[in-house]
Amino acid sequence: HVTESEDTYHEKVIKPNVLEVLGDIKGKQVLDVACGQGFFSRALHAAGARVTGIDISPELIELAKKAGPADISYLVASADRIPLSDATYDSAICVLALQNIKNLSGKLEQVSKLLKRGGEFAIVLNHPAFRIPRRSAWGFDPEVKVQFRRLDGYLSESAHRIEMHPGSKRHITTITHHRPLQSYVTELANHGFSIVGLEEWISHKESEK
Repeated sequence: HVTESEDTYHEKVIKPNVLEVLGDIKGKQVLDVACGQGFFSRALHAAGARVTGIDISPELIELAKKAGPADISYLVASADRIPLSDATYDSAICVLALQNIKNLSGKLEQVSKLLKRGGEFAIVLNHPAFRIPRRSAWGFDPEVKVQFRRLDGYLSESAHRIEMHPGSKRHITTITHHRPLQSYVTELANHGFSIVGLEEWISHKESEK
């Protein structure tokens, strides 16, 4: 569970970049899809937005409500069946969750309906070209002393069960879905979205040699 006080990718990289992409959201209606325990909902609220967060997990929604503030609206719902009024929201976000949602088409259809005409949808993903579960890995070429990323099966969609706490006794898992970029672009276009920007953010931490 990510908090604002930690030195995390969420706090130091994703939050400032998402807020910059969305621009001035003061007074606007913003939907946080798959909001988890409300980290980004709170950031949107602090920027002046009127925020609604939805997540399929009752436990995470309960944590989000406890963290406050009280005027953020939270509800338990699946991303492809959101019981909210159409054409209500100026903007929507989905941070590091789209790859964990099986029904991509249904989710994008829902967000498209909930956004006002011309509304924005900001998506943050693990890079689908380089972070392919069980089909990508780091390697090292000793001849030229260069680290490289090996990729296998990029164009093939796949689903894998991932351990949430590797190495611990808590065997909690989630399903992650690999999709090539063309799958995301095709589905976005099918539901009326136009891509107006794409940014690739790097970690704020320095890598080991």
